[in-house]
Amino acid sequence: MEGRNFLRYLFFLMSIILLLFFTFLNLPSPLSHTTELLDCTTYSPWCSSRKPFFLRNSNKDKKHYADFPNHPLDPLTIQEIQKVKKIINSLDDFKVKGSYVLHSVVLEEPEKEVVLNWRKGQRLPSRKASVVARAHGDVHVLTVDIEADRVTHREMDHLSGYPILTIEDMITATAAPLGNSDFNRTIIQRGVDLGDLACLPISTGWYGKVEEKRRVIKVQCYTMKDTINFYMRPIEGLTVLLDLDTKQVIQILDEGKNIPIPKAADTDYRFSTQKNTQKLNLLKPISIEQPNGPSFTIEDNHIVKWANWEFHLKPDPRAGVIISRVMVQDPDTGKMRNVMYKGFTSELFVPYMDPSDAWYFKTYMDAGEYGFGLQAMPLDPLNDCPRNAYYMDGVFVAADGTPYVRSNMICVFESYAGDIGWRHAESPITGLPIREVRPKVTLMVRMAASVANYDYIVDWEFQTDGLIRVKVGLSGILMVKGSPYVNMNQVNQNEYLYGTLLSENIIGVIHDHYITFHLDMDIDGSNNSFVKVNLQKATTSPGESPRKSYLKAVRNVAKTEKDAQIKLKLYDPSEFHVINPNKKSRVGNPAGYKIVPGGTAASLLDLDDPPQKRGAFTNNQIWVTPYNESEQWAAGLFVYQSQGDDTLAVWSNRDRPIENKDIVLWYTLGFHHIPCQEDFPIMPTVSSSFEIKPVNFFESNPILRIPPNSPNDLPICKAAASA
Repeated sequence: MEGRNFLRYLFFLMSIILLLFFTFLNLPSPLSHTTELLDCTTYSPWCSSRKPFFLRNSNKDKKHYADFPNHPLDPLTIQEIQKVKKIINSLDDFKVKGSYVLHSVVLEEPEKEVVLNWRKGQRLPSRKASVVARAHGDVHVLTVDIEADRVTHREMDHLSGYPILTIEDMITATAAPLGNSDFNRTIIQRGVDLGDLACLPISTGWYGKVEEKRRVIKVQCYTMKDTINFYMRPIEGLTVLLDLDTKQVIQILDEGKNIPIPKAADTDYRFSTQKNTQKLNLLKPISIEQPNGPSFTIEDNHIVKWANWEFHLKPDPRAGVIISRVMVQDPDTGKMRNVMYKGFTSELFVPYMDPSDAWYFKTYMDAGEYGFGLQAMPLDPLNDCPRNAYYMDGVFVAADGTPYVRSNMICVFESYAGDIGWRHAESPITGLPIREVRPKVTLMVRMAASVANYDYIVDWEFQTDGLIRVKVGLSGILMVKGSPYVNMNQVNQNEYLYGTLLSENIIGVIHDHYITFHLDMDIDGSNNSFVKVNLQKATTSPGESPRKSYLKAVRNVAKTEKDAQIKLKLYDPSEFHVINPNKKSRVGNPAGYKIVPGGTAASLLDLDDPPQKRGAFTNNQIWVTPYNESEQWAAGLFVYQSQGDDTLAVWSNRDRPIENKDIVLWYTLGFHHIPCQEDFPIMPTVSSSFEIKPVNFFESNPILRIPPNSPNDLPICKAAASA
């Protein structure tokens, strides 16, 4: 085969590889959709007139056709999405098939006051869709009134940046370089067979003229020869700059010709590929049994009720999981009390610490550029989630407006790890034979996203004592660079590697992870205040006490946003309370919750560094802003190639009043990651968390009256049946 026929063959071969590759990454493709939900012809060249087995109808997808909204915050249903597509197609700018691309189609939530006043059994507020589309090079933000069958609002003026990449953007971008003869020649010269190629679409960030007035993306490639873990076999130094809309190659940079491609040996992490002599059977099976079934219920598909908690739960293509209308029962009055109106992952910022040409731009915004929820993978029963877990699917929208189902995206389960809710035992010297202990059982809401090489596990954990713990786990595969070195004894003392030599010819590059959460706290109502409770050293007067010093708590109520811009300091400790100044306890303390920080790594980048300008929401660990429905995404509405002109930092610097107002608290979990050999070829999970904890919210310990376990409550399982 020569000439054009040869190139066509290569393109077809690469398309098949890319299909398998994106399926492996859990990105939407024809493999994951039913024919009713996704038109096969949309995803050529993989579709054919004959339906392959993976496009046949599934019972789960059929089930979602019958879905209808029961709550004002319920996500759009398949039927609603199909109606939105029909309305969009009727617009003059969108009538021609293929003339537009939909980057986001989600529920446009009703006004907060409307949701708060709605009660079950009442008519739902008008259902509307928020649509972000591109047509003829312009970005449109549309409000579609589904019941009125029309577009009620259209906005085209916005600050810098572009919408979230579509799956189609990513697939076509990774295939496009194969149409360039210089690229193909470079790959072959590097000793890689084109049939073994796997490429990744990498967001460019913003550095100036190269990214100006056009959507661009960078593509870097790996070889899959002899391993499924192609991330460990980079073609180092080879970077393709591509125009995302024309699919034309703008530049090919190859600065790694002298760097060998790492070997495939010992890179495969799958259990099935491990030699029997290497498999580790360290544990006997363990399973938590619930003889009477789980204690939680899911009503109307999205309302979670467990113990003393109730909240609305839904998948989201950008945030992943959204928890709303969070209420806890007061043990004294029996009434449900408001804690949080809405909580979700707002943005993830992942800057790599290598300023070289092939790495400086790797400063990802995983939610705003790729869609955190779009990258969520189906959870694996018994491994991601235990027995008795409930699974929730997501219904998302392809670029042409066709709905598809992301199955088992979220799981809900009860967790017991032998922890203690509270205890006290009297010592023998009192003569009181008292030993009181209560077990701690919690409710977990979990999702996991595979953003190319990295896996993120996000848990929202609810405790019966009123505490909410938000935990993020990092796992998956490191993004590595190729190196000429096989041992550290080859490295010149003055040479800096920007990371750790993990294995022969492989360097794990130092990087950070910042996960920023949007927490719309509504403690017993919407009007709240933020209080910084500073612990200060006080000294005693001469002769006052044998003590010379003690700590005192000094409370300062934040008047404006700048008062609530918090950088955590080890030797200037504080507590951070959100209180309702209008609701007092029996003894006169304001009802409140506090943020208990964790994962406190802070960005050390220069504030004028282009990535940090875009990621300025990590300049502080805590921010507090007045509620504004347009301020949900910490990096701005449009993040791809944004310049940092629409971030949380910009909003907060307006210094608006926040005392006794409807306020939103933002908290950033931070990780510094210096890779180590234990991270090769796949990383053990590392986790960190923060807590949202009641403070003077209850009159006393809210779980004082719960009973202890007794032998009659729990079954005794035979060892052989315990798994």
